Amino acid sequence: MSSSYDVIVLGAGGAGLMCAGMAGQRGKRVLLVDHAKKAGEKIRISGGGRCNFTNLHAAPDRFLSQDPHFCRNALAAYSQLDFIALVDRYGIAYHEKTLGQLFCDDSSQLIIDMLLSECREGEVDLRLKTDIVGVERAASGFLVETSQGVFSAPALVAATGGKSIPKMGATGIGYDIARQFDLDIVPTRPGLVPFTFDPALKERYAPLSGVSVEATVATGDISFREALLFTHRGLSGPAILQASSYWREGEPVLINLAPDCTIYDLLTEARQERPRSECSTILAEILPKRLVSDLTAHLHGKSRMADQSNKSLKALSDAIQSWQVVPVGTEGYRTAEVTVGGVSTGALYPKTLEARSVPGLYFIGEVVDVTGWLGGYNFQWAWSSGAAAARALAG
Repeated sequence: MSSSYDVIVLGAGGAGLMCAGMAGQRGKRVLLVDHAKKAGEKIRISGGGRCNFTNLHAAPDRFLSQDPHFCRNALAAYSQLDFIALVDRYGIAYHEKTLGQLFCDDSSQLIIDMLLSECREGEVDLRLKTDIVGVERAASGFLVETSQGVFSAPALVAATGGKSIPKMGATGIGYDIARQFDLDIVPTRPGLVPFTFDPALKERYAPLSGVSVEATVATGDISFREALLFTHRGLSGPAILQASSYWREGEPVLINLAPDCTIYDLLTEARQERPRSECSTILAEILPKRLVSDLTAHLHGKSRMADQSNKSLKALSDAIQSWQVVPVGTEGYRTAEVTVGGVSTGALYPKTLEARSVPGLYFIGEVVDVTGWLGGYNFQWAWSSGAAAARALAG
């Protein structure tokens, strides 16, 4: 078995599989290495096992990075339409859910099998259950010491992912390699992750655990409208996960639990037209009953609409539509879907993902400081960045 290759790809996740398959099909002898027992494990668990493999609306403004324009070249050169065409070629049935999200009709394993088939077509040498011991420069390019021996290649691709979901084997080895070659790292933090409350807030809102509502969640200058879920530890749901990637510790989060109407106007109108109705009855027409019970608990015996002053109605409407909360933190990398930050885009060429200062060294996928929104965007970055590196490797 050969120990010398044209390209060594570290990491058999989405980006690594994409890059290895394309480079192999373009004539390169490729070694693909991963310490996991199976390839594409994050693909397997994604989308509830059906893999939200891309998004129809993938565009640079849906990605977070210190350089918001960095991902533009890769996304344009290999877009969501290109990946959809690949999925179609393999006859994989899929459907669109909300907000342009595309899911397999069947199992996410079909996407993994497709990418493995692409690698087989490119005669990629896939080595699983292979630990990476170290990487160094050599006259031939790079030497990679592994638990299965030492391999060499003029080109090395780090597709090692981020720190999210460590129980699946996530490590920081990609960042270690970048530091070894003096590349800048943008500080990392968990992204697409639930918020946690301090003990007082946790006790206050724990009874609402399991309640879900459509909401607008804003942090800083950005807001998202999707479902919000109360948990026994804090807040989750798509709107919260989206906001978490932009949130910084100590910052407030502004939440509107009823974005389709103006609660104050609704209540003042109801006071005039339905004065005998309970306030909770009015609110239960637009909000979950458990949430309404919590919001109106302080009214006690004065719960009829006729008993409500403008001041009390304003306070109630603010509690619903201008709820400001400061999370104590997040659930961390344990449940985070992605890692925000990573290898600085300033250290890489945007068209190729090659390190500017280290010819032949590439970084693709989640290890790079490019983080997509929830809804298939991060997979699209994996496909696009992997394709960009593969094209560059093939010349």
